[in-house]
Order: sequence, then structure tokens, then C-alpha cells
Amino acid sequence: MANPTPHTTALPAGPGEADARSVVALRPGAATPAIEVSGLRKIYRLGRGKPGKEALRGIDLSIPPGSLFGLLGPNGAGKSTLINILAGIVIKTGGSVKILGYDIDKTARNARSAIGVVPQELAIDPFFTPRESLDLQAGFYGVPKAERRTDEILEALHLTEVRDAWSRRLSGGMKRRLMVAKAMVHSPPVLVLDEPTAGVDVELRQHLWKIIRGLNAAGTTILLTTHYLEEAEQLCDTIAIIDDGTVVARDKTRALIQRIDRKEVSIVVAEDLSEAPAPLRALDAALHGPRTLTIGYSRARNEIAGILSAVQAAGLSILDLSTEESDLEDVFLDLTGKKSATREADAGPGSPGASPGDAGPDRRA
Repeated sequence: MANPTPHTTALPAGPGEADARSVVALRPGAATPAIEVSGLRKIYRLGRGKPGKEALRGIDLSIPPGSLFGLLGPNGAGKSTLINILAGIVIKTGGSVKILGYDIDKTARNARSAIGVVPQELAIDPFFTPRESLDLQAGFYGVPKAERRTDEILEALHLTEVRDAWSRRLSGGMKRRLMVAKAMVHSPPVLVLDEPTAGVDVELRQHLWKIIRGLNAAGTTILLTTHYLEEAEQLCDTIAIIDDGTVVARDKTRALIQRIDRKEVSIVVAEDLSEAPAPLRALDAALHGPRTLTIGYSRARNEIAGILSAVQAAGLSILDLSTEESDLEDVFLDLTGKKSATREADAGPGSPGASPGDAGPDRRA
């Protein structure tokens, strides 16, 4: 394949910057997926005499360049196994993976240079300063000293004031931002963020969202995993949901949400009620307090007109009315039948709470 052409990718502006600064990155051709996974399988060996655990069961996934792609799934679904394969930490059992057109087996160096990975766990040397950490990371990737953008990256991540402090003295939020900074030292055109806002406060989460949007707007393809479904809904243009090692859905975020046809209407009436009137009980109305009724209905069949007619037939006066749309959590539960507000248990080999499918370091095919 032809080599990707260099281009300039802007970093999110730091405080007081009039113009966004830039780093050199690689941009794939329009026809080259940023990430292409075909028939990907991973079986973990659990020990002598025990059957293997199949964590990935023939995953097919194509992520276009420039997208902000969300990867969702319940505990043990295989998300972090997939990410660890992309990062070269875990060896796949079968299938193929390409980063920017580079096969991770045949052209491993190019593939790894094209991707930056921010893991869930904080992996920071406590006795290095942020500046030293970034310079060391850049050295690992063979970035010449003259081409390193350490100070630019630190400024973009709002770490300039602590660039010479020992990393062990940084707050949790600063350490999280430093992890993102380390993944950016070689200007990867593809950035993988595995639970980037886990455990951070609301203000920092909003700040990280701004950074993620800025990187994506500048041309970086971002693959995001998260258990905060609101986060995926707010940030991602396309979402894939995996469950039990297979892709169960992939679509544009809005189209995915619209798969759930149910809505709910909440009606506040002027009269005090002890139960839902007969015309509304037929619609499975629920009474909340003396004056609020909630009723589910189908958006496609325009059942709202029948609900309003039933309210009128019951002799009730409407004081207020509001509707609630289906959201990504409804889709998630419908497809997986599992709650989302838990931490990832397939966080990779050896991680706390890992499922049997990620039971330990396994670099065997």
C-alpha cells in the first residue's frame, strides 16, 4: 500500500492561546480505514486440563478515519482484550488487524507507530516529572529530539505548571491527563482511550471531553471505551456494542438510539387521584403522587394522540406535559440485558476484577 501522507494535526489550545498549536501526524487515504478488524478471535488458556476461554469470537469492525468511535459492552464482553490486541500487548488467536492499513503482524512497527493507547490503569513513574516522562516516551518511539513537542503537548493538556514536579505529587486528574499526553508524543493519527474519565470529577470529565473533541476536530481518529453511556452519547458519532465477544450492533449514534421505539409521557393533572382512571389504566398508566401520570407509548404509531384523548375522556385537566426519549442506556440494556454502571471486568490480563477471559498475561496465539 502507499504510505500515508503527512499532514498537520492541531492540538487543543491551552489557556490563553490565540491559535491551536500543531503536531505532525499521518493521515490515511480516504479509502483506508483507521482500524480494520476481520474475524478477530482470542482464546485464553486457563491452565492444564481446563478448556480455553474464548474472549473474542470472530470480531469484524471497520473504523473510518477521522471518526470518534465508541466501543461499548458489559463486563467481560472483550473490549479491553480487543484494545490490548490493537496495542500489541496481547497476541490474537486468529483473524487480522490493521492500523491505518498496516497489519499488526506483518508491519508491526508501522502499526504501533500509528496508534496511541491510553489504558484504564495509571502507568506513571512516580519519580519522573511530566516533562521527563514525555521525553522518555518519545525516545521509546524513536522521535528525534529536534522533533519532540513535549512543551506543546503539556500546554495542550494543561500540565505546563506542573511539568517539573514529580509525577507522584500530581492529583489524580493530572495523572489522567499525563496518560493522554504520553500517548500523544509520537503524534499518532489513531488514539485509543480506554475509560479515560473513570473515577474523575464532573469538572475534569468536561475538560477531558473538550480535549477529546479538539483532537478529533483536528483530524485524529479516536476509539473510546466507556461505561458512562452519557459520555458515549455526547461524544461519539458512531458506536459499536459488543457482548460475549461478538459485535451485536454498530451504527451512527442517533440511528442506534432510534432503534428503541418507546417513549414515555409524563402528565401533571389538576385533580388529585388515588389511582389511574379506567380509560388510562387500559394504557398501563402509572400514578406517581396524587397528580402525575406516566404512560409509555410507541413513537412510530403516534400513540400520543390516543393518550391525550384518554385523558380527556377521564375528565382530567392537564397542567403540564413532558416526554422522555429513549437513550443509549435503553439500547444497551435491550441488546445486552446487562446494567452499564459497573467498572470494566475485562480490563485486560492481570487487571483487578478481570474475568476468566482475561485471567492473566497470555502472549501465546
